[in-house]
Amino acid sequence: MLKEEIDSLVPGRDFSRRGFVQTAVGSGFAAAVLPVTAQAITTDTAGLEAGSVTIPVGDFKMPAYRAQPAGKKNLPVVLVASEIFGVHEHIADVCRRFAKLGYLAIAPEFFVRHGDARAYTDIPKLISEVVSKASDAQVNADLDAAVAWAAAHGGDTARLGITGFCWGGRTSWSYAAHNRGLGAAVAWYGPVARNYFAGDKTIIERAAGIKVPVLALYGAADTGIPVETLTQLEAALKAAGNVRSEFVVYPDTPHAFHADYRPSYRKAAADDGWAKCLAWFSRHGVV
Repeated sequence: MLKEEIDSLVPGRDFSRRGFVQTAVGSGFAAAVLPVTAQAITTDTAGLEAGSVTIPVGDFKMPAYRAQPAGKKNLPVVLVASEIFGVHEHIADVCRRFAKLGYLAIAPEFFVRHGDARAYTDIPKLISEVVSKASDAQVNADLDAAVAWAAAHGGDTARLGITGFCWGGRTSWSYAAHNRGLGAAVAWYGPVARNYFAGDKTIIERAAGIKVPVLALYGAADTGIPVETLTQLEAALKAAGNVRSEFVVYPDTPHAFHADYRPSYRKAAADDGWAKCLAWFSRHGVV
């Protein structure tokens, strides 16, 4: 069980509610995060092509949410990796935020082979029955397929970045180790010293293979990601010659501080992290 995911929701909350969960990728919110807080940000689709798409991964048809400026081509591409809750409305909104800035943003639904992550109300059960079955190998192949899809639908994959949150933050690190052609990555509070899929190595163990510049955004009060594990990873990256990655740890800030639909949201840290994310992509040619 991932303590930080539970702690970032309402303590003692009844997870029996299933209302308002929708089946379309990128619509509605996951059952485990209901009720959504009033501060949740909504980005409109004016001027965008936005909605669910299907991406072939071998014989499998993977659903994803895509947003991009309407009628434009040769767009920089940002892959958006979700939390353990899958591609619900918040992740779709993040895609639209990028699209408003001129990106083709795409969020694959990695968990759909294993179950409906958005329908679960019990987080430990969600992790054991769905999330823990999505290996790095599967996820990296899904991301490769998303890159190929983007290249065929208006994206310039020579300007490619990835960002993600919690599980997706770890995924951003993992994909940075997998794809040397990636321009930059931004990992929001992704675990670096432990795994979800039993057969995978930790991010610290994979540090020598990470040559891509990664911006790491974390909270000092995250109960599930000790700051010392970030220090270990930073040292491992530098020892392997990756001196371009940077770590930002916000004081007195919990896990999931970017999640504006949850009580863990911290606007100052979220806004600063978003600005740093955009600047990071620009600095490394993903713009």
